[in-house]
Amino acid sequence: MTKTHHHFDHVGSYLRPQELKEAREQFAKGELTKEELLAVQDRLVKDLVDHQVENGLEVISDGEFGRSWWHLDFIWELTGFEAYLQEDSYKFHGAKTRTTNVRLTGKVAENPNHPFYRDFEYLKSISPEGITPKVTIPSPSLIINRDHRSDRYAEYYDSWTDFLDGLAQAYHDTILHFYDLGARYVQLDDTTWAFLIQQLEDNKENPEKRQIFEKLAEDDVYVINKVLEGLPEDLTLATHICRGNFKSTYLFEGGYHTIAKYLGQLNYDIFFLEYDDERSGDFAPLADIWNGRENVELVLGVITSKDPQLEDVDAVVARINEAAQLVPLKNLGISTQCGFASTEEGNILTEEDEWKKLRLIKTITTKVWES
Repeated sequence: MTKTHHHFDHVGSYLRPQELKEAREQFAKGELTKEELLAVQDRLVKDLVDHQVENGLEVISDGEFGRSWWHLDFIWELTGFEAYLQEDSYKFHGAKTRTTNVRLTGKVAENPNHPFYRDFEYLKSISPEGITPKVTIPSPSLIINRDHRSDRYAEYYDSWTDFLDGLAQAYHDTILHFYDLGARYVQLDDTTWAFLIQQLEDNKENPEKRQIFEKLAEDDVYVINKVLEGLPEDLTLATHICRGNFKSTYLFEGGYHTIAKYLGQLNYDIFFLEYDDERSGDFAPLADIWNGRENVELVLGVITSKDPQLEDVDAVVARINEAAQLVPLKNLGISTQCGFASTEEGNILTEEDEWKKLRLIKTITTKVWES
């Protein structure tokens, strides 16, 4: 195992402190300057880093404190995109989000002045020695035939393949920029595969429509692997396969059976997989996702980030042992199934609940991998 594998890891986002929410509101109203907002943000990120390290994490994030959405803030800052308000919002199971979206306005390219670079530089500057700061950004698959973000590609590209290649190059260049700033762990978060699970299941009896979604899956594999191709060997590349996370609700459900063969082709080092309840299905697809790759780790999201109740240690250990019948234990890890706040609204639990969850994961990790 030559990459960054700690068995104990966290997807990335944390609940936004009330002080940060208020500062962002003041900035939106023109009552704070950008510099004043960043000063508040940086101080609270420093507190967050200290808490992560104190609770045993060797890979840390900035909690996504500098963004409102886990994905949109990144995409609309790429060259070739803009933010806009769509007519309707995402319909989660029990909640609706804001109506913000992103659309194509030209050829896609890396933005050398992307604000996420500044946020990472700060995170790296306060990371203690021996601790790895992690970059989390949305996968390019969030742009490919998703939510009208690529509808206008023909206005700017000669063909669909040209668009896919341009998108891949923009992401590749962005990740290299992060690497040049010192990043050695980049994670691409991805709800597309859960969307495809739902679509492929719903269209079992409709071969024509199913073929459309199979083509989307193939395009996603093509672009993601093109993004990852040729990146430095000492860069750990991860993905989180997410079923949606907004105010403790979710978007998609279904096991990994229909997409395991595609995930098994993706050239990531680490796969964060949601497994916190019945909507995630069983462990059977793990073997196909792992695909016999010695240096690939599957991080099982068997601890929920959606409510404060702590899972039973013995029950979680039993689930890990069950998974280890399909994938070697050394190639497994555990985490919460998602972050605690994929949007600034956050899940329905407290900051102390976050740390209790992470301390639980540390306890289980020690029991399974270090005993």
